[in-house]
Amino acid sequence: MRFVRLFLALLLLPVVGAWAQQPAAPGFSSSAFSSSSFAAPPAAGGGGGQAGQTVSAYSAPFTGFAIGVKVGTLGPGIEAATPLSRKFNLRGGANYFSYSDNFASDGINYNATLRFLSGQVSLDWFPWAKGFHISGGALVYNGNQITGSSDVPGGQTFTLNHVTYDSSVTDPVIGTGSLTFNKAAPLVTIGWGNMLPRSGRHLGVPFELGFAYVGDPKVALNLAGSVCDQTGANCRTIASDPTVQANIAAQQQKLESDASPARFYPILSVGLSYAF
Repeated sequence: MRFVRLFLALLLLPVVGAWAQQPAAPGFSSSAFSSSSFAAPPAAGGGGGQAGQTVSAYSAPFTGFAIGVKVGTLGPGIEAATPLSRKFNLRGGANYFSYSDNFASDGINYNATLRFLSGQVSLDWFPWAKGFHISGGALVYNGNQITGSSDVPGGQTFTLNHVTYDSSVTDPVIGTGSLTFNKAAPLVTIGWGNMLPRSGRHLGVPFELGFAYVGDPKVALNLAGSVCDQTGANCRTIASDPTVQANIAAQQQKLESDASPARFYPILSVGLSYAF
């Protein structure tokens, strides 16, 4: 789907350019809307204003370029934008952030890493050619995920799907896990601020609020080693015990259910941009 969106965007660009260059209709005088029509009024004292100064900048396709930095729920990022018309901008960017932590839960020690890595493309519509805009687009690459490793020291108890086991002293339990989402995701946002201010200013402070539909989270749990009864007897490998395997699957489903609200991932960001 991301290739279809990019193809449609490229297909529409020549149409926008042709529309901007089409001749005036018969009987319509282009001079009525020439640059002199928007010239600044004469200054007090009889001095004439500077001819050719227009009210709106960045009104034609690709007549400007802006870059910016931002921080938000997708992590710190960079972005760039160019105008398509007086009321539309094409914008793209990338985000990255990584954080690792160690913690314990239900007797299991975890070493987990949260990683934000994504690329974004949006079409910004400014209905009143001011700061307010409505945007549609996509995370053309969504590498946001949580990964980690786990272990249970030998002789220590742990809980899996409300069932308590004892980690074998001679073959302690170890494992890996991950939480991932769809690799591409549509998004919708609203915001204030324009990376290419039509007033001609160079600095902008864009703010954005919305969500991306990243799909149902996918949890993968893999455990190895041996478990025993709480007395330390009747030890068996995890791979050979269907009851333990069923509890792993149930625990995996529970984690997916707990994380399911994240399918509508919130987008909130604020940034600083400069237009050339």
